[in-house]
Amino acid sequence: MANLNDQGSEMFATNRLGLVQSLETMRLQTEKLNQISNNLANTDTPGYKKDIVAFQEMLTRAADGGQRIGRGIKIATDFQPEQMEETGNPLHVAIAGDGFFRIQTPQGIRYTRDGNFTLSADNQLVTQDGNQVLGEGGPIQLGPGTVTIDAQGGIHMGDQTVAKLAIVSFANKQALEKEGKNLLRLKDQGTSEEPPASFSVRQGYLETSGVEPMSEMIAMIELSRSSESEQKMIHAIDSLDGMAVGQVGKLAG
Repeated sequence: MANLNDQGSEMFATNRLGLVQSLETMRLQTEKLNQISNNLANTDTPGYKKDIVAFQEMLTRAADGGQRIGRGIKIATDFQPEQMEETGNPLHVAIAGDGFFRIQTPQGIRYTRDGNFTLSADNQLVTQDGNQVLGEGGPIQLGPGTVTIDAQGGIHMGDQTVAKLAIVSFANKQALEKEGKNLLRLKDQGTSEEPPASFSVRQGYLETSGVEPMSEMIAMIELSRSSESEQKMIHAIDSLDGMAVGQVGKLAG
């Protein structure tokens, strides 16, 4: 028969592990809440792709150097094409189907589905943040006059073709990661650009955001309830710890 001192010690150790798991869950819930908040903040951002956050179990290193089953989080971006909204602005461009616009930034080449373009002071086609929109031959220089953009991304001024939008895709789109300002960069340098499988360019349109506000709000409410449950669990474990410490202390005395 196990003595009470051993039982008290075992209960204390079990409670410690339960506390660690609850704290891990709350930390991950905070990360998920941040992603939901970011999605909601971009409800009206053209071409924005929402993040999908899921919990997963994984092997982690325990305090004693061994391994145990812990909890992790997996974040993936939903690159599903969204609906288009007509704006009538000739410098607004949307991609129907696969593909990304190539953008030149001070940090290097970046990618986006946001075709909310404008002209710089020297008549270059740029993003709203002033980054150059790239054509197949480099930055796109426009002159005075009417601009038309065909379904393949060709840019025309009158009867003259002045550039063609550089539109690229990737076999593994999860190799892209968000960098802010609706831009994406390659996190896996082993992935390279390739021609889109199928696409069509629509002038005078913008792709809408991939965020559904109602779904995100429901997810936020469910996350709040789950967090409350974890807090109650932590309080319960803390009470059990007090009982275990008291029992071990009495037996040791």
